[in-house]
Formats: sequence, structure tokens, C-alpha cells
Amino acid sequence: MVTETKKKFRLGLSGSILIGFMLGIFCGLFFGEYCSGLKIFGDAFIKLLQMSILPYIVISLIVGIGRLSYQEAKVLAIKAGSLLLVFWGIALAVIFLMPLAFPSVETASFFSTSLIKARDPVDFLELFIPSNPFSSLANNVIPASVLFSIAVGIGLIGIKEKHNLIDDLSILATALSRVANFVVYLTPIGVFAIAASAAGTMTLQEIGRLQVYLITFIVAVMILTFCILPMLVAALTPFTYRDVVGISKDALVTGFATGKLFIILPILIQNCNDLFEQYKQEHKETASFVDIIVPVSFNFPTTGKLLTLLFILFCAWFTGNAVSLIDYPYLSLIGVSSLFASTDMAIPFLLDSMQIPSDLYQLFILTGIVNRRFATLLAGMNLLTFTLLATCAITGFLSINWGKLFRFALLSVMLTVGVVGGTRFILSFSATDAYSKDKVLAGMHLLNDPVEVVVHKTPPSDFGVVDKEKSHLQRIVERGVLRVGYNPDRLPFTFFNKAGELVGFDVEMAHRLAKELGVSLEFIPFEVDTMDKQLNGDHFDVIMAGVPMYTPRLETMSFSDPYLDVTFALVVKDNRREEFASIEKIRDTRGRGLTFGVRGGYEYYSNRAKESLPLAKVVQLESYRDFFEDNTGEVDALVTSAEVGSAWTLIYPEYQVVVPKPVESLLPLGYPVALGDTDMVAFLNRWIDLKKKDKTFEKIYNYWILGQGVTIKEPRWSIIRNVLHWVE
Repeated sequence: MVTETKKKFRLGLSGSILIGFMLGIFCGLFFGEYCSGLKIFGDAFIKLLQMSILPYIVISLIVGIGRLSYQEAKVLAIKAGSLLLVFWGIALAVIFLMPLAFPSVETASFFSTSLIKARDPVDFLELFIPSNPFSSLANNVIPASVLFSIAVGIGLIGIKEKHNLIDDLSILATALSRVANFVVYLTPIGVFAIAASAAGTMTLQEIGRLQVYLITFIVAVMILTFCILPMLVAALTPFTYRDVVGISKDALVTGFATGKLFIILPILIQNCNDLFEQYKQEHKETASFVDIIVPVSFNFPTTGKLLTLLFILFCAWFTGNAVSLIDYPYLSLIGVSSLFASTDMAIPFLLDSMQIPSDLYQLFILTGIVNRRFATLLAGMNLLTFTLLATCAITGFLSINWGKLFRFALLSVMLTVGVVGGTRFILSFSATDAYSKDKVLAGMHLLNDPVEVVVHKTPPSDFGVVDKEKSHLQRIVERGVLRVGYNPDRLPFTFFNKAGELVGFDVEMAHRLAKELGVSLEFIPFEVDTMDKQLNGDHFDVIMAGVPMYTPRLETMSFSDPYLDVTFALVVKDNRREEFASIEKIRDTRGRGLTFGVRGGYEYYSNRAKESLPLAKVVQLESYRDFFEDNTGEVDALVTSAEVGSAWTLIYPEYQVVVPKPVESLLPLGYPVALGDTDMVAFLNRWIDLKKKDKTFEKIYNYWILGQGVTIKEPRWSIIRNVLHWVE
């Protein structure tokens, strides 16, 4: 049993952690963004936490399994192993139901390269089979490291002279545990740094969404701890629900108070033995099996540990890209195997595996201050109920009553569905935020000071006489005006903002070109179907409006070198994105009835759609708005580029851009000039190259395409600034 001194130490440390957390929150609120520099100390603390975890897990697994006899290992592997799968299945079912409680929020984002980045193929052999165990350990490949440890532990079972080695490994495990305990002393400092940094930099919107994870996690813990697991024991053993919950209260309270599962293992062992004695069902090996099952099962992921997978699902929802149902088996497989190690190792690995920003791990550390206690509460009930069921199964006291099992299953499902529905109802009021990305897009302005400009809403009737003796560039300089063709319906390259100004990526580039030529600007609209005739008729000098290059257009216009490659994509309703996730899905039997819309004049997209989806119908649209505003369901998807589609979804967030995998092709954009105007083409080529090398292109691309710096981030509210007014 844990000594009174150790209990006081643990409770004292727990109190210190809570004080560190509260001081960190206060510090973040007081100093605001001045606390952002503390993040480096939080990162250092996390790395120290991870330092000894994987070696400890490897050694403790080897020791725990290696101590067993063949008979004990066989019985445990068959009966306890089967029961372990049942517990994992129950936990995963609850975990994958909880995202239904996440409230619906409208979200959209500027174009991101993650849209076109395919997930790296998973090498399951490399992930689970350690051909080089040292490489697996060095690279934190947790599943392979766990399999290696289990294999070595099994190998030790039949060796008579194993005791000296196991004793030595136990000493090493104790040493690693002491290293971990030393780091634990630093927990109040690490938690202070993490809490201060988060409280000083997180927006109110982010804090509002964070409560979604905290609430759903606690709800899931309560369902499993006080309903499903004890009811399962009552359905399969002589023990009642009241027996299980009543005898576990001391261990659960201690575990919740300290947040440490390890220190309540002796209490759980005693609780199990007391219950068997109370019902006079002691088998000659009952106590022995209890003594083995509790510490060995401690090395396997408990339901409390598995519940941290909910954080991965939350992060996916938080970033606006919820994990799809087809990814649940993959997440289950790598999640269970990864959680043989500590969550401090597993969560970063899982975030990377699911292509979720790894810096969200900081949120896991922050929420862990609260959630760790609830996870320990659930883990304690998990070990108690698992040990009772496994021991009953091994000693023959387990009885299957199908009537009781049916009632258990029905009650569990009804209770879980009801609680999930109620949680969603509550969160729908407390965790919503108004969508504003459409206003952000409409409020965008040119980055640099514009030159003098005239924007025609309709083409002028008189274009003057062309002096064929002079080059096009000479005529522009002498005229003092650069005439640029534009399309007002070409987000994010050319469009009108809410102030009525013509803005966009190519508008910005046109202003830069005119400024460097020392001339003013004149924007003249064109129709996609007639732009080649307008260009060759000298209605304007160059078109700068995100014009795709493809073979038929090369016959009627000359193009500069490509300045940007865009990606073939589809825009679909949010709830249908999985239908279009891959070319293979679209080509199945359901693809026969699909209708794709293409903006008139963009034959390339029309041709690609027909090539990739020969059984689908392709229709021409007068404008992009026809798809978003006048579409009554006849058109299933808009065919465009990911860059253009992303901008439109900012205005219509109920739609989402999907790049069907595998990414089939890129489409180059260029600046068209009159056919055969080689001097103008050569000039534009050199100018594009120059703007890329002096980082002008990158700066404009980051702003208009990626949306970086679009919103001026106001300083985080803080006492020092907004209450005391000590700083500006």
C-alpha cells in the first residue's frame, strides 16, 4: 500500500500543479501576448516528459510478460486477451460516437497546400514489425517497439535462468521511473509556461471551441465509468452494479485526486480480492490471478487511455476537416497500438499520422490538467472491472445470461445516444461562433500603394489607332497607360471588394508592373468567349486574370511563361465531400448519374471532366454564382481549380473544395498577349522571373491565395493593456 508520506507528496504535487496552472492562466490574462515567449519552456518540458517514457514502456513490458509461466501466459492470452478486445471495442464505440456531440459550425479557409497533398501511404509492415528494433526505438515507431517488447517478454518465459536478468531489468525500470519522477517535479513550472502562453495568445473563439473537447471528454468518462463498465460486470458475474461501484470508490477518489493510476494498483488488487471473498467465490488461484492480471493489464491501453483518441477527432473538427468514417479503422489500429506507450508519445505521432497540425499538442497538454484526472478515474474502473471479469472467466465464475446481456446492450445504447444528443444540444448554444470569412475576403485591399487607375465596367467603344512600327512596350510607355484585361468574376485573381475597388492577386501584380514601367493603369473587362478577339484587336495590352493555358488557346493568343500552377478540383456540398474524395469513388456506379458544372469558356476543365468521368454529364455555367446561388440540386459539383474554389467557399461556407485523389494534373496560368507578340512575351517572362526572385510574387501569393496577413490580429485582451493601460 502507498505510504501516508507518499500520499501527501502526491497530493502536494497535485496541488502545486493546480497552482501552477492557475498562476499561468492569470499571467496570460495579465500580460497577454507578452507571454508568448514562454512557449519555448513549455516545449522543453514536453521533451523532458517524453525522454524516458519509451525505454520505460519497453522494459516494463519485457519484465511483466517475462515473469509469467507458460500456463499463465496461455490462459491470459486466450481469455484475458479476448476480454481486452471487448473492452477496446466498447471504448472505441463510445469514442467514435462522441463527435456526434460536436456542434455544427460554418467554416472555410483560403487555399492551402494541404488540399493537394496526398497522405503518405502507410507501410503497415514497417509500422508494426520491427525489422530493425533499434531504428524503431530511435524513430519513436511505437507499435513496432511494443511488438518487439512483447516478443522479448514471451521469449523469456521458458528460460530458467531469467530471474537475474528480470531483476536487473526491474532495477533499470525503477531508474527510468525515478528519472520520470524527477521530471514530474518540474510539472508545475511546465504547466505554468504552457498555460501562460496559451492564455496569452489563444483567441476567445479558440477558447470557446476548446470547451467542446473538455465537455465531451468528461461526458464519455462518466458514461463508461459509472454506467457501461460496471453494468457489464453485473451482466456477466454474480456481482451487482452497487457492489462494483461501492467497492471502487476509495481507489477512484484517490486516482482522481492524484491523477496517477500507478499508485492505486494495490488498492484495486485488494478491492478485487475483497469482492471475491465477500461472495465466497475464492478459487485456489484467485488471488494469484488477480495479482498477475492487474499489473500486466496496466501495461496495455485502458479505456481511459484510449479515450484520448477523442482529442484527435476534436482537432480534426477544430481545424475544419473532420475525420471521415472510412478513416476510423485506420485511426483505431494505429491509435490502440500507439497507446501502449504514453500519451505524450502517442498523441504527436497520431497528429502527424492523421495530417493534423502537430502544434495542437499544446492544447492536449493544457486540457490534460483537467482531463488527466477524469482519464485516471476511468482507467481505475477499467482495471477493476477487467480484473473481475478476467478472473471470473479463468476460474469458471463467468456466466453468460443472454437476457441480461441484451438488457445491458439496449440500456447502454439508449443511454449513450441520449447523453450524446443532450450534449450536442447544450454545446450548440455555448460553443458556436459567427462566421466572418466572407467579410474578410470582401474587405481585402491592395497590399501596396496603387498607381493611378481607371476601371471600366463595360468595354470602351474607341481604342485608337495602333502604330505597328513600334513595339507594344514602346506604345505602352508613350501612351503612359498600361491597359489590362480583367474578369470581375475570377476570385481570388480579379474581383471587386465591398468598397467597389478592383482587387486580387493579378490586380496587385498589374499595379506593380505599371508602377515599375512608370505608367498608369486602365482595366478593361473581357468575356471569356471573346477574349482572344479583344486581345488581338488591341482592346488591351495584356490579360491579367488567372487565365489557364491549354492547347486551343495557344493557337489564338501568345502566353507568358507560367507564373502559377493551379490544381484540378471540385467544389461540393460539405456533406458530400466523401463521395468525391477519389477518382475511384466518383467512377463507381453512382457516377453514372452525376452532373458537373463548368464555367463557360474554360474548356480545359470541361475536357478533363469528360476524360476522367466519361459516364457523367457536364454542363456549362454562365458564372460561378449560378452554381452557388441558382443551383437547385441539378449540378452535383463545380469543376474548377483548388485555388479559385477555395476563394468561393469563403463566401459560401456550406461548400467545400475537394481534390480527388490521386491528384491528376496541374494547370499553368499565364498572362496572354496578342498572338505573335514575341517582344511582349519576352518582356513578361523576364519580369515574372524577376518578381519571383525578389520575393514580390511570394508576398502577393501568400496574401491573396493563402490568406496570410489578411486580418490584422488585434493584441490579445490583457489586464496590462486593456485595464491598467500600462502599454499601448
